[in-house]
Amino acid sequence: MVAQQHIVRAYDEELKFLSARIGAMGGHAERMVERAVQALVSSDAALAQRIIHDDKMLDDAQREIDEKAIVIIARRQPLAHDLREIIGAIRISSDLERIGDLGKNIAKRVVAVSEARQPLRVFRGMEALSALALAQLKEVLDIFASRSVDRIASLRDRDDQIDQMYTSMFRELLTYMMEDPRNIAPCTHLLFCAKNIERIGDHATNIAETVYYTATGRQLPTERPKDDLSHDVIAPMAVSQ
Repeated sequence: MVAQQHIVRAYDEELKFLSARIGAMGGHAERMVERAVQALVSSDAALAQRIIHDDKMLDDAQREIDEKAIVIIARRQPLAHDLREIIGAIRISSDLERIGDLGKNIAKRVVAVSEARQPLRVFRGMEALSALALAQLKEVLDIFASRSVDRIASLRDRDDQIDQMYTSMFRELLTYMMEDPRNIAPCTHLLFCAKNIERIGDHATNIAETVYYTATGRQLPTERPKDDLSHDVIAPMAVSQ
């Protein structure tokens, strides 16, 4: 009986380890993106380099979670909810690692953007877009920690706000590019930065869907309306030229 209790306790500790590592990854990814946008707005190349270097922590953490999950599955042969918890940890760590990559990609463009400064409103728009995406990421990490699946529906709906703001920024940057050819190179980098931020919202939504499946054993509907209409912007603006 004592041996059995020890096994159960060890198993619980292994599952808690996965959750703790996910929490640490989430906080690190959040800081990376926040600081990457800060570096972009302030043209801080030194900060950008530190962010690029910091991405290694997320890469290492994802590998650690993957390896630990495989060991747990092989040793414990978990079923039902526990198995979903372990598979969920693998999927969420992958999303968080990608969010870190997106932050790193923004940081890599800091120098190119700083070579030709754009209007202040562009950077204010980038800050507003990142604030929305980071708020969504923070909330989904809270949902993961508390398993408050009743909050997931509203979080998915708010992804539309990010898509709408991204489309607006896409349109504005294209306008600057058409007004002055010298803006083409820096605005192209900013377009990629904006798209990276928009993708963070998508990964946050993926995490929410994984948490829901882990907690309930049911899948949320996969089809969600997307308000990213940037693909509809180019053609009308090209015709108007």
